[in-house]
Amino acid sequence: MPFENKQLVCLTCQREFLFTVGEQEFFALKQLVNAPKRCLDCRTAVKAQREGRTPPTMHDVTCEDCRQPTRVAFKPTGKSPVYCTSCFHTRKSKSEPENQAQTS
Repeated sequence: MPFENKQLVCLTCQREFLFTVGEQEFFALKQLVNAPKRCLDCRTAVKAQREGRTPPTMHDVTCEDCRQPTRVAFKPTGKSPVYCTSCFHTRKSKSEPENQAQTS
């Protein structure tokens, strides 16, 4: 079954957020069957609160691959490309077999 981008509404902040094809593929790979109920910012804040940390400051950026707006928990310096979550996971999964082959 092919995935399609889905617009969801965050349970916490009530803002719409995009559940991308890449994120859905990642969820399927990890055998997660439910779509996220919170946007990335709210998920990050909940996780930080649960761990007793201060939530990180989020920065608006444009993904280097798909050119979609996204937010990251670090301040980009401009020296390295910045990717959205789905593009980051796609790039990471493509490079893992190469890394494993080099270490074997």
